[in-house]
Amino acid sequence: MGHVNFKVILGILGNITAICLFTSPVPTFSKIVKKKTVAEFSGIPYVCTLLNCLLWVVYGLPIVEFQVLVISINAAGCLIEFTYLALYLTYAQKSIRMKVMKVLMAVLITFIAVTILVLELVHDKKKRKLIIGTLCAVFAVGMYVSPLTVMKMVIQTRSVKYMPFLLSLFNFINGLVWFGYAFFGGIDIFIAIPNGLGALSGIAQLALYAFYRNATPRDEDEKDGPTKPTNNSIEMEKNDTYKQSNV
Repeated sequence: MGHVNFKVILGILGNITAICLFTSPVPTFSKIVKKKTVAEFSGIPYVCTLLNCLLWVVYGLPIVEFQVLVISINAAGCLIEFTYLALYLTYAQKSIRMKVMKVLMAVLITFIAVTILVLELVHDKKKRKLIIGTLCAVFAVGMYVSPLTVMKMVIQTRSVKYMPFLLSLFNFINGLVWFGYAFFGGIDIFIAIPNGLGALSGIAQLALYAFYRNATPRDEDEKDGPTKPTNNSIEMEKNDTYKQSNV
C-alpha cells in the first residue's frame, strides 16, 4: 500500500474550503451589478484580502519556501479579488472610486517595494521566510480578528442575521484544515498561528450562532431602523477569508 501524503490531502481540502470563502461575496456583487451601484458597501476589505493573498503567494514561492498548494489557492484568491475590485470600481461613485484606487495603488506599490527589498537584501531563505512569514501571519491574524465586530453585534442584538451559518462553518473548517497542514513535514508557525486562531474564531462564531439562532432580537435593533449590512456583512463575507488568510 502506497504512502499517504496527509499534507497534500489537507492542502487540497484547504484549497476547496478557501475557494468557498473567496466566493462568498458573489451574492453581494450580484446585487451591485444588478443595481449598478455599490451603495454603502466598502471596497477596502477586498484590497486588504488582495494584499494578504499576494504575500502568501510570495511565501509559497521557491525563493522563500516552495509550497505549491499555498501558491495555488492564493493565486486564485488574487484573481478573484482583482475581479471583485474591478466590479467595485466600475459601479462606485467617482469620489469612492478614487479613494479605493489610491489605497489599492499604495498597497501594490508597498507590496512590490517590500518584496524587492527582501529579495535583494536578504539572501538567506530562512531569513526571507521569517520576514515574509511574519508579515503574512500579522495580516492573517488581523483578518481573522475582524469578525469580532460582527460577533459583538450578534450579542448586542441577539440576532444572527449578519452572521451566516455556512460562512462561519467554512471559516472554522478552513482554519482547522490549514492548521493541520502546518504540522506535516515540520511545523510551520506562520501558517499554524493565524489558522489556529481562525479555527478558534470559527468555533466562537458557531457557538454564538447555536446560542442566538432562536433568540428574540432586541427591540433596539428595530427602533434604530434597519441595521446597515454594509461593512458588517462584508466583514463576514471576507471572514477569510480575512482569509480570509486562507492558508
